[in-house]
Amino acid sequence: MDFPAPGTRTQRWTVSGNLCDPVARRIRPATVTVSNGRIAALTWDSIAHDSWILPGFVDAHVHVESSLVPPSEFARLAVPHGTVATVSDPHEIGNVLGVPGVEWMLADARRTPFKFCFGAPSCVPATPFDRAGAVIDAAAVAALLDRRDVGYLSEVMNYPGVVAGDRDLLAKISAAKARGKPVDGHAPQLRGPDLEAYVAAGIATDHECVELIEALEKLALGMRIQIREGSAARNFAALAGLVDSHPDRCMLCSDDKHPDTLVLGHIDALVRRALDRGSDLFDVLQVACVNPVRHYRLPVGLLQLGDPADFLVVDDLKSLRIRAVIVDGDVAATDGVCHWPRLECDTPNAFAARPKAPADFEIRVADADRGRSVRVIEALDGQIVTGQAVVTPRIEGGRIVPDLAADLLLIAVVDRYADRPPAVALVRHFGLTRGAIASSVAHDSHNIVAVGATAADIARAVNLVIETRGGLSAVGDGRELILPLPIAGLMSDRPGTEVAARYAELDRFAKGLGSRLAAPFMTLAFMSLLVIPALKLGPDGLFDVAAFRPVSLFTD
Repeated sequence: MDFPAPGTRTQRWTVSGNLCDPVARRIRPATVTVSNGRIAALTWDSIAHDSWILPGFVDAHVHVESSLVPPSEFARLAVPHGTVATVSDPHEIGNVLGVPGVEWMLADARRTPFKFCFGAPSCVPATPFDRAGAVIDAAAVAALLDRRDVGYLSEVMNYPGVVAGDRDLLAKISAAKARGKPVDGHAPQLRGPDLEAYVAAGIATDHECVELIEALEKLALGMRIQIREGSAARNFAALAGLVDSHPDRCMLCSDDKHPDTLVLGHIDALVRRALDRGSDLFDVLQVACVNPVRHYRLPVGLLQLGDPADFLVVDDLKSLRIRAVIVDGDVAATDGVCHWPRLECDTPNAFAARPKAPADFEIRVADADRGRSVRVIEALDGQIVTGQAVVTPRIEGGRIVPDLAADLLLIAVVDRYADRPPAVALVRHFGLTRGAIASSVAHDSHNIVAVGATAADIARAVNLVIETRGGLSAVGDGRELILPLPIAGLMSDRPGTEVAARYAELDRFAKGLGSRLAAPFMTLAFMSLLVIPALKLGPDGLFDVAAFRPVSLFTD
């Protein structure tokens, strides 16, 4: 099949295939005429074709920053997989650089034909108990929502604040509603009367469901569920039945997608899984294409006459091998190759932390605390929620030390916006038997978080991150690896495939040091997120999310 050369958006051209109309919910052989970026004509053919035409896929909730590349490079990695648009929350860079960081993302996104819909971050910082690099208050949010290139209010993470009637938070929600823009939610494990109050505030979506019963309760209250399958949180298997039972109320999303998995697949992988499990094609297209386009009023075509010409040509409806991706009538990718050029970008940042010593990561024990039990964070593979446990720690030389036989490691959070002593605690289920890993991608404030087998290992891993003013690092077995992230300590300015390869190398190294997690760095990035249950570590110490208050290392 021949397609026009990339960059010929204004020319008139045609493509034939079995057109899968997601609105009429029918398949008909057709010839599509494209002109000036839109579908100018649909001609029904009398014979079936050997290719299929589908609407482009939409990621209904994603943080572009988690791909470790900027929007212009994210687009180049995602579009070969049939993704033509994303609903993107820029609160990661917002936590580091504030409104200028959000504006940087918007400006970079405008340089690519990919259809980004960015939101106004609602919770910067995510909670007043955290230490971020900036504050985006209600007035700043309202100003962002006044922009035409800001389409919605990003996930309202401080759900206790909503339930309690926090005035600043409710003002942000009111600003979105007054402008007719959707309000995204974030309500992990929220149930009952508190959930009812949260929904009543005007919050329309949730991407944090990990169990079907939780999703059904939220659906019953009128919420739309975004079925998430990212690099850390993988909930598709538990929620896939919603595609069949509630296709009009669900969407597909990745939330956080690291580059090594993004180069392998995106929303297309979830579409294949849904079809393989027996879901109806048009129910799948409803959640992968139609619902996000309509809910967020995206300028994305749905294969209707006069629509923007955004569609895919695939070999068949089983393999979904994508032959071509069309965005606004231009050929964006063919046979897995993106035709958009790579763009250079600048590297705004904020980093004040100074190098640390091993002694900074030791947990000293007063005589009065000897024999007392301590709280331990429990990492959960494939989830961003954590468990919590109470154990009697191993003490040597007046210090709590890691207990590798019990899989108890040190975890630390270093404030990157001020030069302060780190917070240190214990974590289990990372599985490291030696060495350490560290990251300045640490949701949502993006301080430095590290896990390691010794205080010295953690100090070296953290200092590698500080030396590059942001990045992912791993040390052990006489080796040191670092992936620098000079853009806000969150994103690389290198080509996406290069970043993906370096990240994959770090992932293998961490697993070689003993980690049993599917995505050690992605899991690490959520150990300091103080709005995700149950026990987390912030720059000021441990935080009990259920009680929504700081707690001490030692139990009462």
